[in-house]
Amino acid sequence: MSNAVVVKTEELPKAFLEVHPHNLYLYCKAYASGLRANTAQTKTRSQVSGGGKKPWAQKGGGRARAGSLRSPIFVGGGVAFGPSTNKNYDQKVNKKQKKLALYHAIAEKAANEKVFVIDSVVIESGKTKDAAAFVNGLGQRDVLVVKEMIDDKTFLAFRNLQNSYLVEANELNAYLAAAYNSIVIEKAVWEKLTKES
Repeated sequence: MSNAVVVKTEELPKAFLEVHPHNLYLYCKAYASGLRANTAQTKTRSQVSGGGKKPWAQKGGGRARAGSLRSPIFVGGGVAFGPSTNKNYDQKVNKKQKKLALYHAIAEKAANEKVFVIDSVVIESGKTKDAAAFVNGLGQRDVLVVKEMIDDKTFLAFRNLQNSYLVEANELNAYLAAAYNSIVIEKAVWEKLTKES
């Protein structure tokens, strides 16, 4: 396997260096919002079972009037202001912002010498220990590995590694680029990425 080349800030295209960091913030916020399950649910007083009978007389008992034991003020009653079950958390980020966010995330990594360009990432044995040796050889805490096309053997090798994540070029996004400590990217993918800028 070829040696990895560290990308420095001065080697980046101008477009990578002139991006406002707010683009990355907006993209990551939108990405995280999109991951929300939106499954929180509680029952209102109309959904809780029971409570059909008026618990005590309207007047004469000395207590406050009550029409149902399933009111939110009673134990076992419905929830007054529970979470919204049909809320849409999606946030819009346009194509240009997505691209700028990715550029900024990569530029930040390059500033810390955390971007490695390699001819190709192929683990022909398909063994996790060989993939681990490759990752450990870089001396990084955790690694995002970007391949042009993932082959079966390489996929199997990286599948169970905790300190790395293998993605194809079309799956690369600003959130992943920012989340991982360093990025290993194939030369063909890197050239296409820098050419587009």
